[in-house]
Amino acid sequence: MSRPHPPAIPLAVLSLAAGLLSALPTPAHAAAQALPTGFATVMNAASGRCLDARAAGTANGTAVQQYSCNGTTAQRWSFTATSDGYVRINNANNTSQVVDVSDVSTADNAPVHLWSYGGGANQQWLPVDLGGGAYRFVNRNSGKCLDDPGASTADSVQFVQYTCNGSAAQRFQVVPVTQSTATPDLGPNVVVFDPSMASSTIQSRLNTIFQQQETNQFGSQRYAVLFKPGAYNADVNVGFYTQVAGLGLSPDAVTINGAVHAEADWFPPQNATQNFWRGAENLSVNPTGGNDRWAVSQAASYRRMHLRGNLALDDGGWASGGLFADTKVDGQVNSGTQQQWLTRNSQLGSWTGSNWNMVFVGSQGVPGTSFPNPPYTTVAQTPVSREKPFLYIDGDGAYKVFVPSVRTNSTATSWAGGAPAGSSLSLDSFYVVKPGATASDINAALAAGKNLLVTPGVYHLNQTLQVNRADTVVLGLGLATFIPDNGVTAMKVADVDGVKVAGVLFDAGTTNSPTLMEIGPAGSSASHTANPTSLHDVYFRVGGAAVGKATTSLVVNSDNVIGDHTWIWRGDHGTGIGWNSNTGDTGLIVNGDNVTMYGLFVEHYQKYQTVWNGNGGRTYFYQNEMPYDPPNQAAWMNGSTQGYAAYKVADSVTSHQAYGLGSYCYFNVNPSVTAERAIEAPNRAGVTFQSMVTVSLGGTGTIRHVINDRGGPSNSTTNVANLSNYP
Repeated sequence: MSRPHPPAIPLAVLSLAAGLLSALPTPAHAAAQALPTGFATVMNAASGRCLDARAAGTANGTAVQQYSCNGTTAQRWSFTATSDGYVRINNANNTSQVVDVSDVSTADNAPVHLWSYGGGANQQWLPVDLGGGAYRFVNRNSGKCLDDPGASTADSVQFVQYTCNGSAAQRFQVVPVTQSTATPDLGPNVVVFDPSMASSTIQSRLNTIFQQQETNQFGSQRYAVLFKPGAYNADVNVGFYTQVAGLGLSPDAVTINGAVHAEADWFPPQNATQNFWRGAENLSVNPTGGNDRWAVSQAASYRRMHLRGNLALDDGGWASGGLFADTKVDGQVNSGTQQQWLTRNSQLGSWTGSNWNMVFVGSQGVPGTSFPNPPYTTVAQTPVSREKPFLYIDGDGAYKVFVPSVRTNSTATSWAGGAPAGSSLSLDSFYVVKPGATASDINAALAAGKNLLVTPGVYHLNQTLQVNRADTVVLGLGLATFIPDNGVTAMKVADVDGVKVAGVLFDAGTTNSPTLMEIGPAGSSASHTANPTSLHDVYFRVGGAAVGKATTSLVVNSDNVIGDHTWIWRGDHGTGIGWNSNTGDTGLIVNGDNVTMYGLFVEHYQKYQTVWNGNGGRTYFYQNEMPYDPPNQAAWMNGSTQGYAAYKVADSVTSHQAYGLGSYCYFNVNPSVTAERAIEAPNRAGVTFQSMVTVSLGGTGTIRHVINDRGGPSNSTTNVANLSNYP
């Protein structure tokens, strides 16, 4: 029996139905797998413009817009599978920031922006494969499509979500970005070793650098010596202005069979008190004979290291360091003659030795608090920290910068459990600063949304470097040095989230600068609790290489800033040294609230060394020497008080904590000079100090009290005075 034919359906209706069917989301497991595994550009079919993070921003709320395709990292995106075929879409400038529908909206025309990934359905997209590398992206929360509103062809139009309709405004061409695996141009002072090189070739180059730098305390030469992942047989002796580092994501990716060490042979009798300005980072070491040495003083970090043996921190003579951070030492650490040391977020086999001030924070295998006998101060957890950003080579051979995440209440290393938490930044997102670059060049790059990778060199600045974008990374290699000319401030950081400044030395110029570095303008008040600005191995110098002058070296106005190892030094030796030559009132002024400092070294300034005006401040380890050179007592008076305290907490402060503070005097120009006290602070319950020591070095001068009118004296009769707690 035959059936009657159905009535004919008009062609227009068929076309509409086909369009609606094509617009419906479909399972996309295959599509998700077909997406590029690396970074890609995402171009809208209606406008011919690319998906772009506005102004290369990385802060929460940065608009995701369309913009003329330009190949920058603001237009590079990666796709990370979540579940059921959905992906998160990450921006190359900060891969923890993803394409997000604002306010978890399900409405048409809800704007799309960047936001830190938290697993929300509004942050996940179903890539529907349209063939030929084209996709539409359907939001998991709303079921609506990523859309160019009104099919606009203009730049700077923010993308939205809109009911899926199959139009070109919702069609995106995804094109993989080919990453170069060649060694980038890092300037003339970066040496990169590959494990395929002959050991003799590597050793010869290492020896040449060390021979130049062993005694080059105030020279202009700077070096970064970098090792690609693999194993090496090498004796790496680290001299002045030399950074040695591995290029792996983990320290164990690069193994040195031999030594990575600092010696004091150049300064008899094996005196390491001037072994400054160097660093060892991100390496594992199998030391010859099971023992290595890191005999250093200030500005010489031993960071993100894995030593498979024992480590000595002196070379027989005096030493005045120092810092371990994010480090594992399988064997025993022997501090020897070290006067003081900070160990933070590290794991040690054991520790032996003490002198005046040994502080352990968030570390394992370390002694408990027993100050002053022996002078150990131990804090079980590190309250808030971020490890230093570092350069590495990823699994595809591309150079990137890893930016570790903030950790709270942490112990031991960030890498013990495998890959550290954080995000990777493509080197394309950095302006590589090389010798010859001007302040104008650098500021132009910052204004364009670039991060800075500052290669080894000395850079004179005739204008202030302005770091205004949230999450900007300024990473120096090889003790890269900024010198402000004509009395300018070398660097100012805006009151924004998450700026990271690491591995740079600010050296005062011959014309007085009011400040060398400012974090936030005066009056800053924004909270940065979730994403603080941080300083890592950032050093300041007034005099020594030349006559230098700066009223205050570092001013911190922003809240929640983390200081991770700073040496703020008015020179006591070298060129241009004298009470009226290398002038500097104060090393550090903290005006922001909830600022935390680890490994704070401030020395030789002519008034207060450190002034803390903000509430909620915390210091874990403080090392200070008062100025050597007051010509007489009259020249060094604070009103009617003899001398200035090394550490001043303002009378208005109601909450402050400090652990492990040492202040020393050596008034060698006039030993009759006296400081009334080393620490000056309000006497109230919320302002607390633990483990304080004053020392008259060689009995040369007097510190009458440790804190306020308590403790002491330190003088020619009794060199060392300890005080366990205050109040």
